[in-house]
Amino acid sequence: MTGQATYLRTANVPLDELTPFPGNAKRGSVDTILESLRRNGQYRGLVVREIPDGPLIVLAGNHTAQALAAHGPGDCGKHVTVGRGIRPCGICDNKSAWVPAARCELVRCDEDTARRINIVDNRAADLGTYDYEALSELLAELDDLDGTGYTSRDVEDITALVTAPPDEIEQLATEHGAPNEDVFRPKITLTVDAAMFDRWRLALDAHTGQNDEAKLHGLLGEIERSRANAQGGAGA
Repeated sequence: MTGQATYLRTANVPLDELTPFPGNAKRGSVDTILESLRRNGQYRGLVVREIPDGPLIVLAGNHTAQALAAHGPGDCGKHVTVGRGIRPCGICDNKSAWVPAARCELVRCDEDTARRINIVDNRAADLGTYDYEALSELLAELDDLDGTGYTSRDVEDITALVTAPPDEIEQLATEHGAPNEDVFRPKITLTVDAAMFDRWRLALDAHTGQNDEAKLHGLLGEIERSRANAQGGAGA
């Protein structure tokens, strides 16, 4: 083995011939993927490890496979609205003969590489961020939100927060309700050594609050008060 994946071929593989990745840690939204598949079709192939005389193991796309399985065989009876017209389901094409299958990119790799591919495919999306002004513009250009994973409430939340002055954001959240943090709330990601992490936890846990965000508010408030007192003392 070379320590990296080698592409073999692309094939349409029946779902009953595919094996989910053992121990896959990600818990994706199968319903959202199913909605997308019905609207957009399968625009991306599953990455599947082929083992000689062994199973076909899904390294990336396990939840897409689950969504296709949830659709089930045959005609689902659902149509997709496109503009003023309708078209068949992007999975079964509303044909009774459809058998659950997925387009797959078959690769050959060793066990270590297989694990790394599965882990990074899940992790890379978690580490990404959004330009929410650009996202708001993209969503605004659509006639509907079918197959996007977003709801009208999400669009309202995003639009309100990207257009609000900074001093109005907290009031907006109070009036409009709690934002959907999975959609647009920014996340803080830091890579530090163990000693720094322990100092961070001690500083954070010294403040009361139901969660880390509330404790962080307390910590930042303490820092701001300390800075203000220091500046006041220097000017005395």
